[in-house]
Amino acid sequence: MAESASNNSGHPPGLYLLFTVEMWERFSYYGMRAILVLYMVKSLAFNTEKAGSIYGWYTGLVYLTPMIGGYLADRYLGARKCITIGAILMAIGEFSLMIPSMPFFYSALLFLIIGNGFFKPNISTTVGKLYAQNDPRRDGAFTIFYMGINLGAFFSPLICGTLGEKIGWKYGFCAAGIGMIAGLLTLLWGQNKYLGDAGKHPGMQVSKDQKQEPLTREEKQRIAVIFILAFFVIFFWASFEQAGSSLTLFAEKSTDRVISIVNWEFPASWFQSVNPLLIFALAPLFSMLWLKLAKAGREPSTPLKMATGLGLLTLGMLVMVAAAKMVDTTGNRVGLFWLMGCYLLCTLGELCLSPIGLSLVTKLSPIRFGSLLMGIWFGSNFLANLIAGLFAGQYDSMSKTIFFMIPVATAGSATIVLLLLVKSLRKWMHGVH
Repeated sequence: MAESASNNSGHPPGLYLLFTVEMWERFSYYGMRAILVLYMVKSLAFNTEKAGSIYGWYTGLVYLTPMIGGYLADRYLGARKCITIGAILMAIGEFSLMIPSMPFFYSALLFLIIGNGFFKPNISTTVGKLYAQNDPRRDGAFTIFYMGINLGAFFSPLICGTLGEKIGWKYGFCAAGIGMIAGLLTLLWGQNKYLGDAGKHPGMQVSKDQKQEPLTREEKQRIAVIFILAFFVIFFWASFEQAGSSLTLFAEKSTDRVISIVNWEFPASWFQSVNPLLIFALAPLFSMLWLKLAKAGREPSTPLKMATGLGLLTLGMLVMVAAAKMVDTTGNRVGLFWLMGCYLLCTLGELCLSPIGLSLVTKLSPIRFGSLLMGIWFGSNFLANLIAGLFAGQYDSMSKTIFFMIPVATAGSATIVLLLLVKSLRKWMHGVH
């Protein structure tokens, strides 16, 4: 266990290295994502349905390939080699988008999808390997790690979105590529110094003395908890991921974005910086909250935290129902604070669900299947993003009020069902907090 000997209240320096690497990778991903739909609609002349479909398949597949990357890391390569391979492939993909050619466009998406499969499950697993099992700092560590994700995601729409929308699409994609290169160089510079053996060897090699042993009943039930919660995560992300599609279109077509003092309309893509800005501001508070509650013996169970996250997301979508009702009724644009309110509630929900889920997988997974099960966890995002994109493709074909009522109904129903399962899931976790 690489850095777990760090003091009980602080975190090992490897966490902050991985924080920085993930920050740059997410800068790259979210910068490209912020302008992808707008690029397809405005430059490639795709209609909304086609752009939504491609967006859904792309953002879905980047969460499906981590199952393959996780398996290769556990079986053959180790997490750190996979992270390096993934970073290189994603950089190639970002720079390929600069070339205005359909073959390059689809090839670039393929590079990004495969590269993310190598990168995403393995950097999260490596964070978990910095801590001993049941280390009370782990949930807080993943919340801090999540800040890195959202620091990159905050700046990228501002930089890549402004360059892409105001100067030229290729400049936005170029900035995303530079971000990916920065992440790769950071990893190569610091991994041997700060990560020790964490993620260096394949998981099955690390646990070779145990790998012939069949899974115990407790291990099977813990794995079942991962699968069950991954199912409910689909409902969360299918609604949340409207941010890059339908909510961006709502910002573009139905939100007043003019700053009256200077009479300037800011880009619609800027709204995608609201969520990561809120994450960065609120994540330290959540990290301290979980640790404080854990020390007092009153920390909510992971299933209860995730049910709370789903409930908060439902409220966020309900705000959009009210905003959409105003647009449908009056035909006028609404103020920007409707979208801001939606993003605030969804962000609070995200902090209760996403970093906690990453931490949970590293706690419940047998060592030899750690990266694979992290990949399966991200596989739920594949279905969620695919559903989100295909659903967003219907944005222009129905009333906005009905459109946003659908995620309210689905996420709200999932919240109720998950609350009913909390007690059983806690039992199947067998003491893992």
